[in-house]
Amino acid sequence: MRQIRIHDTLTNAPRVLEPREPGKIGIYACGPTVYGRIHVGNARPFVVFSLLKRFLEHEGYDVKLVVNVTDVNDKIYAAAEDRGIGSEELAREMTDAYVADTDGLAPGRPGAEPKAAETIGPIVDLIQALVDQGAAYPAGEGDVYFRVASFSEYGKLSNRALEDMQQGEDDADRAGIKEAPQDFALWKRRKAGEDTAWPSPWGDGRPGWHIECSAMAEEILGVDFDIHGGGADLIFPHHENEIAQTEAARHKPLARIWMHNGMVRLEGEKMAKSVGNIRLLHEALAAVGRDALIMYFVSGHYRQPLVYSEAALADARGAVERVRDFALRLDPDAPVPSEAADYEDRFYAALADDFNTPAARAALFDWITEANRRIDAGERIGVGPLHEMLRVLGLENLLEADEKPDDDAVRLLEEREEARRSKDFATADARREELADRGWIVRDTPAGPQLVRQR
Repeated sequence: MRQIRIHDTLTNAPRVLEPREPGKIGIYACGPTVYGRIHVGNARPFVVFSLLKRFLEHEGYDVKLVVNVTDVNDKIYAAAEDRGIGSEELAREMTDAYVADTDGLAPGRPGAEPKAAETIGPIVDLIQALVDQGAAYPAGEGDVYFRVASFSEYGKLSNRALEDMQQGEDDADRAGIKEAPQDFALWKRRKAGEDTAWPSPWGDGRPGWHIECSAMAEEILGVDFDIHGGGADLIFPHHENEIAQTEAARHKPLARIWMHNGMVRLEGEKMAKSVGNIRLLHEALAAVGRDALIMYFVSGHYRQPLVYSEAALADARGAVERVRDFALRLDPDAPVPSEAADYEDRFYAALADDFNTPAARAALFDWITEANRRIDAGERIGVGPLHEMLRVLGLENLLEADEKPDDDAVRLLEEREEARRSKDFATADARREELADRGWIVRDTPAGPQLVRQR
């Protein structure tokens, strides 16, 4: 196993991955709040942590990836009311859509996908532990708040001054029921118009957002697990509060490494439903294709913002076609030059160094360039390590055999080639466009034109 380093947000420095249990890695990544279809920005952490799992498994680890579903939340109540349906119905509908949309990315499902509504018992137990230790207090008519003053290290993840850490719970602030503005809700009493509630020692109600993830993570992975991930927008307040409530209750760290991906930006702003500048994932998959979208995600380092633009997508589509063109030139029965191992080492070394997918991608394409040069010179080259490298990046199907073209597609290709030989380029272009309309891409290779099914 290589030594793997990941940038830890808590220490703001690279940390060597030292598993709690030798040979095993537990990862918890915050998933969506299911009040609407997810967008491309929501998909980035799903892809990042799914591919990180693949890499760690390649390195020999037994990896358990947990991605939760927040199906109890103020936003769900509001969205359900707007649509005139029950909040449970909306949450089920949007959870099913989320699963279908992320299945379209095809990196595999996480090992566990807990739902907040199915974890109420552990959530109530965790809140009770905090109340018993004086780290939380009942207030108002059935609410429970975390007492931030009880946790001296509050703010250590986000590095914000205490006076700058407002929780956004304006109703509670105005009512004056919290001891301090920084305190945050663990349990919320049932309000008028809310159609779901659960019993608790403090009355019927529902959990706050932050306590849900602490309880779900602990229920499946325990505490002091290896990696807690999510988008950088969750650092405060969500992950800051997870740290405070778990450490106050259990007197152990929730996670060893805090790993955050940068935001996807559209037209200069963070992609977010609240802003309105979003591209829904299922729309992007239909427009761009699964392979190009994965290639787009791995083109940027996970910690940096990623711009969603036509130029970025065109680059991803071009990169996908370059791999597919190369695959057509490989000879499955041929050996692989020993020099391929150098590119393979560079590829995995890049991923071991803070999961640097752009550097890994560069090593992959450097090998493609070198192998193409050798093939042009008459050398036969096999697949070798290429399949596993692509699998780790979620792109292994680029090497899969393509669907055979039907008779009409073959006829159009022959007409295109005859037009090209006659220098009738207008007809040749028209036949190519007809093929594209039928879902076929024409690839001109040294062995002649090839038809490949558009994905």
